[in-house]
Amino acid sequence: MFPTLLQRGFQVEFLSHARAILGVDFPDAMAELDAVIGALSIPVTEIVGSGGGEAKITQRLRRSLAEHGWEKAHFTIEKRVNGKRRESISHEVDHVRDVPGVGVIALEIEWNNKDPFFDRDLENFKRLHAEGVISVGVIVTRGRSLQDEMVPMVRRFAQGRGLTCDADVLALGLRPTTRQQDDVARRMAGGAPSFAEAWAASFCQDKYGAATTHWRKLEDRVHRGVGNPCPLLLIGIPAEVVTFDIPLSDMPRAPVPEPVEAELPFF
Repeated sequence: MFPTLLQRGFQVEFLSHARAILGVDFPDAMAELDAVIGALSIPVTEIVGSGGGEAKITQRLRRSLAEHGWEKAHFTIEKRVNGKRRESISHEVDHVRDVPGVGVIALEIEWNNKDPFFDRDLENFKRLHAEGVISVGVIVTRGRSLQDEMVPMVRRFAQGRGLTCDADVLALGLRPTTRQQDDVARRMAGGAPSFAEAWAASFCQDKYGAATTHWRKLEDRVHRGVGNPCPLLLIGIPAEVVTFDIPLSDMPRAPVPEPVEAELPFF
């Protein structure tokens, strides 16, 4: 199962008999995931430049999954007593694969949200599984290697673009706040060997920090039993899918504006 994902270095973990269920009952759906997710390629410019909404990597994944029948679904579970509704709970899942006569797989993509989103997803899967609505829940997130290599990759980008000051960052179309600029300055004063080093470390801490959705945060939760006993498939996106052969023109360049005080995102 998942030959492409494993060959490309994706992390794949099965919990609560998910491997047996998916391998026996959903081989075609798993082949779809292997093809769609296994084709991922992320230009480093998207890691640095994405922001202001859903990331491009997530958008591409969503479109590809939808083309294979993995579509958004809403589930409403009602409790009735003597025909009167006493309770109604709604659940939304971004991607659902319904295999008639077999079962339903629910999938969520958590590229870069706050890590409590994992709790939401896992608890939703648990409730839907307990009610017999889904057979397996799937979560796709940044893998361990991608999280560990984020600073070196962004530093490589910064060095390749020749970033030496805040004006160079602004010229790329990025909009660091005064707080973020001050953090880079503190790192420089504290001994960072170059502006590129200081900026990359500050940028990644701000945007892809420990409190965002990535493999270790997901692993911590499932190993504590969050979502149990719903069968789960976890997929971690590796550093190997990030590419650096993107021309400079792919990064927007803008006139240098006056610094602003508002606490806007770093990107």
